[in-house]
Amino acid sequence: MLNSLLTPHGPLTFPIFLPDATRGVVRTVDSADLEACGVKAVVMNGFHLMQKPGSSTVKALGGLHKMCGWPHPIITDSGGFQAYSLIRENPKNGTITDKAIVFRPENGKDKIVLTPEKSIQLQMGYGTDVAICLDDCTSAEDNLDIQRESVGRTIAWAKRCKIEFERIVNERGDQRKGHHEGRRPLLFGVVQGGGSKELRKECADALLELGFDGFGYGGWPLNADGQLLEDIVGYTRELIPREFPMHALGIGHPQNVLRCVEMGYEIFDCAMPTRDARNGRLYVLKDAPENLNLHDKWFSYVYIADDKFVKADVPVSEHCDCLTCRRYSRGYLHHLYHIKDAAFMRLATIHNLRFMAQLVERLGAPTSV
Repeated sequence: MLNSLLTPHGPLTFPIFLPDATRGVVRTVDSADLEACGVKAVVMNGFHLMQKPGSSTVKALGGLHKMCGWPHPIITDSGGFQAYSLIRENPKNGTITDKAIVFRPENGKDKIVLTPEKSIQLQMGYGTDVAICLDDCTSAEDNLDIQRESVGRTIAWAKRCKIEFERIVNERGDQRKGHHEGRRPLLFGVVQGGGSKELRKECADALLELGFDGFGYGGWPLNADGQLLEDIVGYTRELIPREFPMHALGIGHPQNVLRCVEMGYEIFDCAMPTRDARNGRLYVLKDAPENLNLHDKWFSYVYIADDKFVKADVPVSEHCDCLTCRRYSRGYLHHLYHIKDAAFMRLATIHNLRFMAQLVERLGAPTSV
């Protein structure tokens, strides 16, 4: 496994979990909270930021890092997953062609056209540290014709993304104020192919020939029962030489992160830990991180809404050093949850993010897996 990857705003030390700051914020917490939790980088979404606050506003506010008060690395997603979630699952929301993705927002007056070139222009304009190529995302259960079309389109779009990326880098020289040693941003390609090993290989080989700084696992990574597609996820990692980092896009369940680290993935992002927190599902380690047996039942859930926590004068986790566990009891969080106070969502999010940070810190230890 690679140890780290240097970006314009500092290193990504592997393995690393990035919370989703989709619209420029990890919901209910600020940048100081993230730093206190041990978060080292975040993921933001180029497609959503294009709509709100808008690329001109991001630029006027000094780029994503300044706007959000976040001086550490930012990875920006391209919008490919939104094509999957908004269009493939509901065609009335738009169309996907070889030329572009066309979104038709509900109640929106104007359609949104996202080409590979536009995606890169947006991400680079935001001041990203790692840009991700626009790809045509699918589900592993889609038929072979759809997967074959997706792979062809993903390869063609990756080529267009790289050409536009290099044009922008060459134009501005990337000796930019605030960048680490004047480093340029990085560009990742995304391996599609659904559940077909042949198509996964075809896509990976083509992307490797084009040349990128790193790669991502593309497509929905879970089966219909919500279980990790271990066979195809593992196979896709095997297709990429280990000198390149691999991003397990959208994978963030603690057990799945552990399994993917064992497969050789280095980067993870997912909205699930923070969404779970806001909805009252908190993660608890069975033992202190340094003592964990990660091949045993090593974590559990606390459903803080349960009545059994009304008078529980203990922290969420005795093995957690976050603000929430240092200062507040399960009983108090139960109270905040039931009165629907915003403080609950902040404190719960802080806890789950610290859990994920402790997990990847443990997985990065020499004897962790």
